[in-house]
Amino acid sequence: MILTMKILHLYKDYHPILGGIENHLRWLAEAQAARGHEVTVLVTHPAGLKTTMQEEHGVQVIRAARLATVASTPLSLAFPWHLARQRPDIVHLHFPYPVGEVSQWLLRRGRATVMTYHSDIIKQAGVLRVYGPVLQRVLRQMDQILPTSEPYIQSSSWLRPLAAKCTVVPLAIDVKRFLAARPAQVQAIRQRYPGPLLLFVGRLRYYKGLDYLVQAMQRIEATLLVVGTGPEGEHLRALTAELGLSDKIHFLADVGDDALVTYFQAADLFVLPSSHRSEAFGIVLLEAMAAGTPLITTELGTGTSWVNQDGITGRVVPPRDAAALAEAIGALLQNESQRAAMGTRARARAQAEFDLPVLVQRVMDVYHSVL
Repeated sequence: MILTMKILHLYKDYHPILGGIENHLRWLAEAQAARGHEVTVLVTHPAGLKTTMQEEHGVQVIRAARLATVASTPLSLAFPWHLARQRPDIVHLHFPYPVGEVSQWLLRRGRATVMTYHSDIIKQAGVLRVYGPVLQRVLRQMDQILPTSEPYIQSSSWLRPLAAKCTVVPLAIDVKRFLAARPAQVQAIRQRYPGPLLLFVGRLRYYKGLDYLVQAMQRIEATLLVVGTGPEGEHLRALTAELGLSDKIHFLADVGDDALVTYFQAADLFVLPSSHRSEAFGIVLLEAMAAGTPLITTELGTGTSWVNQDGITGRVVPPRDAAALAEAIGALLQNESQRAAMGTRARARAQAEFDLPVLVQRVMDVYHSVL
């Protein structure tokens, strides 16, 4: 068994780029470095034609020069060049990023390769027509594939044939950040937004299903806070105004990490109304659970309904159904004791299954099993 490893993570973006995979990669890499491992992250540079290398919180971060971005995929000739010069014990891919996956498939760096399978390629279906045959070979080459939930193995046509080499490793957060009570800060938010309080946090993308939540708000006596920015922001604000809901729905843009904890604690319900399978897990669900906030999610056949257990930590409703969202939200808002019980169970589940030290140990156990 190797006690100290050279670990190389491959993906397209890294902090301070915002996103679930970017957050997961940063937290995992920094936690591994804190355990004494030599950790390098190879990604692409968001600014374009420039490669930078620097240490960030114990992690060596290489941002390879980026030529262009096509179908959400950064193209970089420098990426494989830098990969070829690495001498890791293990390479950890974060899917999907075709440039990283193909580069490792061709160059075969390290003694073993594992892949965290975050999500199928959904929106860029045209990419799969070209990349699909190569992806099959890439997946077969993996020593171990790490889906983030059990349901995803069966619901993904790419993973189902390779179930024997899949080990479920759920995503995680630093749960302790959300445990300490903040009564004064919570009270300030509740005074600013009186009445039942609903919360959404995330990038405003098509698959988040916020159209349906905005429509549902016509039937709900509550206030909705939408935290985040993204390409759907302008459309959602226009829809809110068109439906006469501007007094009930407030768009708060991005909120700092520390303030965000308070918003989670202040909310009566956290709602993730996702409409498409691009929502494969939902790290924000873990944050709401750690804060003791019950959840409303949709049934997509992905990890969201595995994280949020229907009737236990919250409610799961059909996707793309504003009426079902409104009914579930309204029922829970009228039952304070049920919300409190769900919130307690949600926090306990977050502590047991989705805390960062649990994730790191699970990943390290996989590394040791393949080396």
